[in-house]
Amino acid sequence: MGDRFNTVAGWALFAGIIALGGAIVSSKVFHDARPETMGYAIEGVEAEGEGGVAGPSLNTLLASADVAAGQKVFAKCAACHTVNQGGANGIGPNLWATVGKAHGHVAGFAYSEALKSVPGDWTFEAMDKWLKSPREYAPGTKMTFAGLGNPVDRANLIAWLNTQGSNLPLPAADAEPAAEADNAANAAEAPDENAANAAE
Repeated sequence: MGDRFNTVAGWALFAGIIALGGAIVSSKVFHDARPETMGYAIEGVEAEGEGGVAGPSLNTLLASADVAAGQKVFAKCAACHTVNQGGANGIGPNLWATVGKAHGHVAGFAYSEALKSVPGDWTFEAMDKWLKSPREYAPGTKMTFAGLGNPVDRANLIAWLNTQGSNLPLPAADAEPAAEADNAANAAEAPDENAANAAE
């Protein structure tokens, strides 16, 4: 019985070695070239960066922003920032009435040279870029926050921060691109109809 087991185990081991060797040799002989782009092309779908549909503009997002949701998003910032009037600076500056003010406006806070060198004020657009990626907005900044990737979260947070002492009027929503295209098409058709009516 022991000899039979050894014989079967030996043949199984030999077959495994042959299969493995065959796979290695065949992969060397019959190898495929790596494709330029990985994956399968799907008709009707544009590749990333090839003019895909852009999301709603910041103005549109601010016009429909949810201030209560913005307050919840601020919980991510609360470990470093206070937002009450006259509040103390923490790891980051107090953010009371920040929207619309100059960069580095809070007295007594040691801003990084990177942020102090950025010209301009905390406009809605500047705040959006900062919240998206502080390191891209002010390379070399001391702020370690990675940023908020969701544009709706950023708009909600900006709208809420605006209510904390700034109270600037929010911009009006941009016209919908589809509505603009329809208006342009209607305007183009109107002269043709007028010309047809004049010919009758």
